[in-house]
Amino acid sequence: MATYLITGGSGFIGSHLAEALLERDHQVLILDDLSSGRIDNIAHLRKNPRLTLVCDGVTTCPELNEMVDASEVVFHLAATVGVFNIIESPVQTIVNNIDGTEKVLKAAVRKNRKVIVASTSEVYGKGTKVPFREDDDLLLGPTSKSRWSYAASKMVDEFMALAYCAEKKVPTVITRFFNTIGPRQVGKYGMVVPRFLSQALRGENLKVYGSGEQSRCFGYIGDVVEWLLRLAASDQAVGEVFNLGNPKEITIRALAEMVIRITGSEAGIDCIPHADAYKPGFEDIERRVPDISKAQRVTGYSPRVDLEEALRRTRDWFLSQDSLEIR
Repeated sequence: MATYLITGGSGFIGSHLAEALLERDHQVLILDDLSSGRIDNIAHLRKNPRLTLVCDGVTTCPELNEMVDASEVVFHLAATVGVFNIIESPVQTIVNNIDGTEKVLKAAVRKNRKVIVASTSEVYGKGTKVPFREDDDLLLGPTSKSRWSYAASKMVDEFMALAYCAEKKVPTVITRFFNTIGPRQVGKYGMVVPRFLSQALRGENLKVYGSGEQSRCFGYIGDVVEWLLRLAASDQAVGEVFNLGNPKEITIRALAEMVIRITGSEAGIDCIPHADAYKPGFEDIERRVPDISKAQRVTGYSPRVDLEEALRRTRDWFLSQDSLEIR
């Protein structure tokens, strides 16, 4: 039995990771201030004696050093995420992400703990070379567009993690998530799949931002968790960056149509200009497709759940909830 710390462990990805670790008879420490995570996500785990929850933020928790010391591996998932958060609270986004990661890495130096740092496909920015590889150049928009502050903060996190690995010998691994979806994800912060599902199940027209011809790739949470566990156990992964997701591409309009079909909804589709949904001058990305060959090679694992099955599982979770509101 090993001990793992998950910052942001009551969030969407963190709660599934905690569940998987407990199922493998490990000890799990969760540090989460519940600013975007939900206590309901881990309610079914709370009675497990191998789970410890500390309700505090990474940047404010006085017990952070002790929690890192007590863990063999730290999964640093805590961050300010979501397009709406990024646009409305750019200062919080930058400070929380960079300061939080630095505090975790500093704590890891003390006993040379392995740290898995969660990053994002957003760091590829406006790159047009598809599919995206981990060693591609990164191209962001101007600093006058707050839309890029999240990507910039996660790029700094990556640089910092790799610097701590090179200089301080902290074994770090960076994971870039490409639109992870599944049960427990909510649309409150702009995530498209739960937003579409809740709209369809309420019989409302699905709101597609922009033309709907922009495309994305969606990876199921179970596949992402399996990758995280394998990367945490791999010495070969240390000091490396990995794309995690499913490379099958779909337009947002086609995604909306699939959601309508699998929910049996009679909802239509409304296209909303980006300027109305966010702010004037908002820059969207036309395509975002991962090259996952590196993760496949190092972990020996490939995605096993396709998009339609992922949507069906997420739909079933929504139907099990008391409310279909976007929370």
